[in-house]
Amino acid sequence: MKYSIPKTLTAGIAGGFALNLVMLLTFRVLGFGWNADGILLNPALQSSKLIAVWTKLEPLPLVVAAPAPIILGLILFGIGHAFIYRWLAPNWLPGVRARAWRMSALIFFFSFLFWEFFTPFNQFGEPLALIGLELIFWATIAVAESFTIAAVMERGT
Repeated sequence: MKYSIPKTLTAGIAGGFALNLVMLLTFRVLGFGWNADGILLNPALQSSKLIAVWTKLEPLPLVVAAPAPIILGLILFGIGHAFIYRWLAPNWLPGVRARAWRMSALIFFFSFLFWEFFTPFNQFGEPLALIGLELIFWATIAVAESFTIAAVMERGT
């Protein structure tokens, strides 16, 4: 099975858009809230250090202060993930679902689980319950991106 470069780029861009959209719906809408009043910024539940990083310490994270480079960067990650898919998928069981679940696991374990362990847990002292919620968000994001990439890559094959 041969995946073309244009198809891989299309899958990556689509996957990057899916990643951005689901990240907006999970972390921004459900987690942080539109007015920084969501569960992930609730001072009764969250570490004050993490709240300060997201809302007080200058410069604020780019995703808050100037999100365009982060949105573009996440699309570039989607393209990179599509090229990884292109490399690995021929060795996996055929079909969108079988391949998308494998890609989801790779993205989740090698990116998001590591991130939650090393940064919110290690550096910010985030409570385990909120890390658990964030891991659910990240799993949802990984699944959305991976299924988008797999659907585009496997179309017509």
